[in-house]
Amino acid sequence: MARFRRQFVWQRARDRCEYCRLAQRNSNLPHEIDHIRARKHHGATTLENTCLACARCNASKGTNVAGYDPASGELVPLFDPRRDAWAKHFRWDGPRLVGHTAVGRATIDVLVINDHDRVEHRRLLLAAKLWDDA
Repeated sequence: MARFRRQFVWQRARDRCEYCRLAQRNSNLPHEIDHIRARKHHGATTLENTCLACARCNASKGTNVAGYDPASGELVPLFDPRRDAWAKHFRWDGPRLVGHTAVGRATIDVLVINDHDRVEHRRLLLAAKLWDDA
């Protein structure tokens, strides 16, 4: 991906993961450019098919484009940062991310966003007033 496009992806995301909202400054691992639809599944390297993801979300998502909603068992698409409104699918309950919709719940589950270590990290950031999801 051309350098100017990489910079655009970072700026568009305001240097934070477009899934869990972790800011790069609060992570020891570098954020990555994620193909929303993986190259393996013929996803193009375009601005419309890329987003910024923290290393944990990107590794957990892998090439998945869908997941099972833990509440209904229904197979649903994962959250798409280019097509979906984050606030429609998610809300914060302290350091835990809660899914409003089947898409939100499946995304949280597949990306392991509420893993104990990740929740504890966010709790510490909140306590230190370093978590900014604005």
